[in-house]
Amino acid sequence: MTDATVPPASDGVEPRYSPLHDVHVAAGASFTDFAGWQMPVRYSSDLAEHHAVRQAAGLFDLSHMAEIAVSGPDAGAFLDAALAGTLSTIAVGRAKYSLLLTAGGGIVDDLVVYRLDEHDFLVVANAGNRSAAFDLLAHRADGFDVTVDDESDDTALIAIQGPEAEGVLDELITADRLAPDSPLSELRYYRVLQGTFDDAPVLIARTGYTGEDGFELYLAPDVAPALWQALAEAGAPRGVVPAGLASRDTLRLEAGMPLYGHELGLHTKPAQAGLGRVVDMKKSSFAGRDHVEPEASARVLVGLALEGKRAARADYAVVDPSGTPVGVVTSGALSPTLGHPVAMAYVDPDSAAVGTTLGVDVRGTTIPATVVALPFYKRS
Repeated sequence: MTDATVPPASDGVEPRYSPLHDVHVAAGASFTDFAGWQMPVRYSSDLAEHHAVRQAAGLFDLSHMAEIAVSGPDAGAFLDAALAGTLSTIAVGRAKYSLLLTAGGGIVDDLVVYRLDEHDFLVVANAGNRSAAFDLLAHRADGFDVTVDDESDDTALIAIQGPEAEGVLDELITADRLAPDSPLSELRYYRVLQGTFDDAPVLIARTGYTGEDGFELYLAPDVAPALWQALAEAGAPRGVVPAGLASRDTLRLEAGMPLYGHELGLHTKPAQAGLGRVVDMKKSSFAGRDHVEPEASARVLVGLALEGKRAARADYAVVDPSGTPVGVVTSGALSPTLGHPVAMAYVDPDSAAVGTTLGVDVRGTTIPATVVALPFYKRS
């Protein structure tokens, strides 16, 4: 395999189930297929779960995500060569957002990389890109003293997101069930620490995807149901509820966070998606460096605020005031927090300035829209 022939995401015939599946069934969840996994899409209502995250906290099962361990004396140097960012200089206990690029500069996946020890890193990839990310990293490891292991099947992931999240974890600490290796109050944004839950190893990270404060807990699948139950019980008096993929999508959209397969893809260059800052061009060499810059005419990602109540959806056309197509919507929804429709879209560069008046073709009707700065929502 070469970098130019990145393998597609795996499409398993048999559905996969989270280690928390029985918990979700008992809670009355509705399910949807996501990258071959049967995952909760909602428990009560999308709107209620969305507001719970903004006002209290939501409990998410993210066990479908891919976890790839990178270890060895050359781990930092390998990741510098394999990814768009510089990972070798981040301190132990820190995390960094990065990109895995094709040789042609397109985005294979966006990743979060945690440094767990001097020579040990954890790379977290999107569920649908598990095979693509692992295979490409394994291929690029040739020549480095490094081991690349897919630990996804041995890892469950639970996230608690919202202003009450820290208080819930504090209750588990007080009850002597959760024992971080250092005080939770010292865990800042984009950091990770190790600890135990009921004496089983757990990683506690603070790298959320909802625009709210929150935590992600990585642990063995057989321990995950007990942790979920403990979080749910401690959180219930605080208004914490289980939340599905539907609310997670509207939350990340309000926060202006890209989603692979919508805002990101093999034919998208980082700068087009507003991720040029993630690429470290000071490095003399990394996979995709020679072709990472987009053409001057390439469309760029913008935020759109729409009038009325009709939401734009992916693939809807964006038009200028004369009706000429100038772009396409990648994600859109009626924002529960803001009360009006919002969307992200790729548009021609001369239509991308904040304040530009455009329109979105919503099933034959042009809905007025204005280019606005991302994110749409930022917590105070």
